[in-house]
Amino acid sequence: MKDLGMEDSGLNKLIVAGYKLLNLVTYFTSGLQETRAWTVTKGTKGPDAAGVIHTDFVKGYIKADVVNWKDFVENGGWNGIKGTGKMRLEGKEYIVEDGDVVYFHVAT
Repeated sequence: MKDLGMEDSGLNKLIVAGYKLLNLVTYFTSGLQETRAWTVTKGTKGPDAAGVIHTDFVKGYIKADVVNWKDFVENGGWNGIKGTGKMRLEGKEYIVEDGDVVYFHVAT
């Protein structure tokens, strides 16, 4: 696409416009076997975002490890990010931001 002088496809522009119109953000979870994107409404707090993954996580929410996706990738994931000071520990009032990579700590 860049060869044609285009920055984004029409489909990508449509998706971005839809997310803005619907007031949505995307956060990620990443484990040993998969990295996955989750969509929530802007302003969603940590426990409710965890509840998108599994409803039991809302009540069992304890805290979340959070890092921006760019920092996560640049540092090679959870193992690489831990000593950089770029990871935050967030409680129940944490507001999920677009592009966050989150590891939820929950009681089962």
